[in-house]
Amino acid sequence: MNGTVVVLLGPPGSGKGTQAQRLVEVLGTPHVSSGDLFRHHLSEDTDLGQLAKSYMEKGELVPDDVTVKMVMERISRPDCEEGVILDGFPRTLTQAEALKGALSGRGQEVTVVPLIRVGDEEVVRRLTARRVCKECGAVYNLAFNPPEEEGECDVCGGDLYQREDDNPETVQHRLYTYYKETSPLIGYYFAQDRLVEVDGEQPVEQVSEELLEAIHEAKRAS
Repeated sequence: MNGTVVVLLGPPGSGKGTQAQRLVEVLGTPHVSSGDLFRHHLSEDTDLGQLAKSYMEKGELVPDDVTVKMVMERISRPDCEEGVILDGFPRTLTQAEALKGALSGRGQEVTVVPLIRVGDEEVVRRLTARRVCKECGAVYNLAFNPPEEEGECDVCGGDLYQREDDNPETVQHRLYTYYKETSPLIGYYFAQDRLVEVDGEQPVEQVSEELLEAIHEAKRAS
C-alpha cells in the first residue's frame, strides 16, 4: 500500500478536527475536512459554496454527488499521494464506496478508521458552547477553552459568534442526521476490520495517544 489513509469517524463535537490537526503534526500527512473545504468554497463565493451553505445551516448533509466531487478533487493533488487524514468524509455508504474506488485506482486503501465515541449530552454541551472568531476563524469553547475577554478573540481581537449549526435545535438535528446517515459506516468499516474505537471523553492528549497507537498498529499490520 502507498501511504496512510485515516478516516476519522465520530459524532459532531467529538473532536475530530482537533485530533486531525494533532495527527498532522506527527504524521505529516494532509488533513482534509469536508467542512473546511465547503467553507473555503463559501469564502470564495463559488456556486458550490452557496449550495453547501443551504444544507449546512440547517444541519443537513450536503448531497453525496457534490461532496464526493469536491473531496476527490482535493485528495487527487500531489500532496496526498503519501496519505491523508480524512475528517467528515465519508459520511454515507455511497461516499465510502466512492472513496474506496478512487483509492483503489491509485493503489491505495483505507488504513484504519478510528471511531471517537462521545455521548449525546456531551456533544450538545460542547457544540452549544463553541464560539468562532469572525476575523481569523479561531475556535473557542465557553466550557473548557474560553477567551480571555468575553466575546473577543485572543488572537486578533475580533468578535466571536455562534455558528448557525451550533445552536441547540440544530445540534439535535445534526445528531439525528449523524445516526441516520453516518452510523452505517461503523458496520461497513467493522466488517473490513478497519474500525478502532477510542473514548473521546478522555483528555485531548490521551485521545491523541490512542489514535496514534491505532494508526501505527494498523500500518504494521498492512
